[in-house]
Amino acid sequence: MSTATVKAPGSEQAPTGGSGSGKDRAADRPGTVEGRIGVRANLRHIGALVRRNALQIKQDPESMMDALLMPIIFTLLFVYVFGGAIGGDGGSGSRDQYIQYLIPGMMGMMGMSIAMAVGTGINEDFRKGVMDRFRSMPIARSSVLIAKSVVEIGRMLVAVTVLLTVGFLVGFDIHGHWLGMLGAIGLTALFGASLLWIFILLGLTMNTAQAVQGVSFLVLMPLQFGSSVFVPTGTMPGWLKAFTDVNPLTHVANSARGLMLGKGEVAEPVMWTVIWAVGLTLVTAPIAISKFRKKT
Repeated sequence: MSTATVKAPGSEQAPTGGSGSGKDRAADRPGTVEGRIGVRANLRHIGALVRRNALQIKQDPESMMDALLMPIIFTLLFVYVFGGAIGGDGGSGSRDQYIQYLIPGMMGMMGMSIAMAVGTGINEDFRKGVMDRFRSMPIARSSVLIAKSVVEIGRMLVAVTVLLTVGFLVGFDIHGHWLGMLGAIGLTALFGASLLWIFILLGLTMNTAQAVQGVSFLVLMPLQFGSSVFVPTGTMPGWLKAFTDVNPLTHVANSARGLMLGKGEVAEPVMWTVIWAVGLTLVTAPIAISKFRKKT
């Protein structure tokens, strides 16, 4: 006769591979949290990370040097070193005319230059282990990148404000087009925000911060100097003018001039600036967020 083995209540062992423990293990994996985070919680996480990044800037004021000094150096350099020669006859009148041309054009360049810093910042955060802390937190991975983008847009606005302040001091005049100036600032921020995702992607792809900076300069230099930011494109060779005509920085510069000075065509460059900004964001942002999730 066989005897039945009676198990005491609670003595059963939990299965190691069954479906009962799958939910618990999934809850412990940070990568599965994002799908369950609501919009309000996500916004709260973004706000907390924005405050964290802002406090880092407060503790390290040197991180704002590019936003504060770059507009001053570039404005003084091009106005007083190159302004007379580029303006035409080398006199003060040509310099004054060049100031009206230069300052709006440099707004887009400031947005692009400031955006470059986010790539090196992301790369260094991974190297220093900062992202390891985020990996263990129940937050949406995209909130980390969005918070960094918000702070960088703030730095762009600071740089543009410094640029306009220096421009007014050296003789720039918008002739009462204050609404146009606000529109140009908003357009610059929109375009700069789209560029952030390109440099974030570079920061996630390159192995070192130095590599990110090197590749970023290779991207920046042709776009900045092969555009209408510093000089009109009418005297350029045909092959170069063909490039400047499709260069998004040319559209940003022409949009800012049209809005702030009330001269030249406005609708077409504004339209192309918005198209470029939206297109770059739609293409690069999902790729950057996906790559970030895989790395964390």
